[in-house]
Amino acid sequence: MHPTDELIPILKKLRLSGVLQSLELRTNQATDGDLSHTEFLLRLLVDEVERRDAKQLDMRLRRASFEHAKSLEDFDFTFNPKIPKAKIIDLATCGFIGKRENVCLVGPSGVGKSHISQALGHRACVAGYTVLHVSAHKMLIQLRAARADNSHDRKMLRFTNPDLLIIDDLGLRALIGDETLDLYDIIRARYERGSTIITSNRALTEWPPLFKDELLASAAMDRLLHHAHIIEITGYSYRNPPRGDGSRKAAA
Repeated sequence: MHPTDELIPILKKLRLSGVLQSLELRTNQATDGDLSHTEFLLRLLVDEVERRDAKQLDMRLRRASFEHAKSLEDFDFTFNPKIPKAKIIDLATCGFIGKRENVCLVGPSGVGKSHISQALGHRACVAGYTVLHVSAHKMLIQLRAARADNSHDRKMLRFTNPDLLIIDDLGLRALIGDETLDLYDIIRARYERGSTIITSNRALTEWPPLFKDELLASAAMDRLLHHAHIIEITGYSYRNPPRGDGSRKAAA
């Protein structure tokens, strides 16, 4: 029996079967005299660590449910010089997540809010944080449906547990029924326990009326903005850029 045949069940028992993927390569390196015994073992274990890290990152990215694979590297900051690039790059270090701070990205449609929020979410996944991206409408619909089948508490954990929750397009439509309470409960539950990024076409002054109750709005906004980075983006839409004469294309 070849030694590798005896090694396989041992590696599986130790949950190190991934080592087999690079075992032959590293063995050949050692045989050729390029690796000492210690270096051989080190390289083999580093290969396994890198495989596991890559697998965990892939899992975090899939669970984040991003709509698109967005990064800051493919974001065109030159399109709109009013975008605070230095501030966004600083947020990309993910220090705000460790401090349980929030980010509010506000501005008209098409200026890059969703791209930036998902790019920050991608950086958070790389940094090892759990992330969930969801539209405000979809999140509140899911919670409304969960009330009907008595799974509301369990569904709420989906939005309160991640290190970073990204809520896209808040205020795109009016909130109805218990949606205001659900939104408040999420903000309250995440206060100083997790970070939240919210994108919205509405100015911050337009957010309180969404709750349809002054006390509820005050309590929610106080928690949301207590540790928050506010980024207001103005300018042209990436989807409808100005022409050479400065005019805009007619809407299709």
